Amino acid sequence: MPKRTTQTVRIKGVRTVLTTIDGKVTAKPAPPLEWEAQAEAVKQLKAHSDYNQTFTIAGDFNAAKRSKAEAAKAVATGIAAGEPDLRVYMQGGVLGLIEYKVNALVSKEQTARHALLRKLGFNHIEIIKAASEADAAEQTLELVNKWLEEVREYDEAA
Repeated sequence: MPKRTTQTVRIKGVRTVLTTIDGKVTAKPAPPLEWEAQAEAVKQLKAHSDYNQTFTIAGDFNAAKRSKAEAAKAVATGIAAGEPDLRVYMQGGVLGLIEYKVNALVSKEQTARHALLRKLGFNHIEIIKAASEADAAEQTLELVNKWLEEVREYDEAA
């Protein structure tokens, strides 16, 4: 069986995955980091014509790895394991929650937290699996526009 190793490095400032198989090296662009995908989505949401009119946002930065001291502070200040990455506050008191994933699986803590939030009545919880920063932004805009339309339709029917 051929020996295979992979390593992510920066080449001219660009994250790149190097793969070595039996001494032969190939390079390809690395997928974005999860925070980069979320940051691009946030940038696009802030440019949305309805931003700070019929919706606003707030994000969490739940780092996966913390020192024991940082973890204790996070728990003491209310950070909950599995909390979605982005909150979308919409007109009429509607809350949308978005979890971003780039080449990663949903953790058991996230699955449990999302189930609890649904049980409490928060039904707008979505996971966006993005291949790129632009993909994350596109999927987020599509989702938020759908939610805003649902809120408008509900308001008109009421």
